[in-house]
Amino acid sequence: MNTSEAKSFLESRLQGFKPVVGIVLGSGLTGVAQKVQGPIEVSYGEVPGFKTPTVPGHTGRLVFGALQDKPVAVMEGRLHAYEGHSMAEVTFPVRVLDAIGCKILVVTNSAGAIHTQLAGGSLMLIEDHINFMGDNPLIGTGKGNGPMRFLDMSQAYSSRLREKMLQAALKQNIDLKTGVYLAVRGPNYETPAEVKAFAWMGADAIGMSTVPEVLVARAVGLEVVGISCISNVATGLTSKKLSHEEVLATANTSGDSFARLLEEFLRLL
Repeated sequence: MNTSEAKSFLESRLQGFKPVVGIVLGSGLTGVAQKVQGPIEVSYGEVPGFKTPTVPGHTGRLVFGALQDKPVAVMEGRLHAYEGHSMAEVTFPVRVLDAIGCKILVVTNSAGAIHTQLAGGSLMLIEDHINFMGDNPLIGTGKGNGPMRFLDMSQAYSSRLREKMLQAALKQNIDLKTGVYLAVRGPNYETPAEVKAFAWMGADAIGMSTVPEVLVARAVGLEVVGISCISNVATGLTSKKLSHEEVLATANTSGDSFARLLEEFLRLL
């Protein structure tokens, strides 16, 4: 994977357009891309080094244009390690967004609730994360990371951008919770015992993405803010069996609130 090749290809398609905000849309949240004005659409499969997602709810398309007068690059869907992709492949799009000019990265996902105050369909501002994936995209020096470095993660999720997101929620009368997101590798859902252990560790919501992208974003200097759409209650906290169909259905129902929150956030930038 060659970042410069992907950068050159996209710049040839964008014809001078330079995005400032990159937005990664998680499962079922891709409706936001339809609001982009003057869209330039590029399928992942066209971009050198990009892989195409195989998971329902992840379209696999880049949409460039304006959202609330801000130049954005919207990723409709992402890659996951559980699909068999390496950490380098999962995070390559973030490196490309950085290369073509993005300064801010908005990461979103669908997540299962561990904290009892989080209900299906609600939104959670990520204040911090726990990496329980057993891997890290920054390992080694041959994956575009340069010399070995020990990255400070005290501002993994920018306090400045989190404050903007809370202001946006207040303006749009959205009950935005805050919490800690824990990432596992997947693809299986967690056991009841694992959910109890993660709650003890301080996690409020759990998912199978986002953390690798945030690690690379911070390594290359992007400012990050994250939102979890709570799609279900975690295993052991409900008698229902979990399914990806439920995740997509819940994400779709909360799509309007999420879109309003994101648009107001962009207005405040």
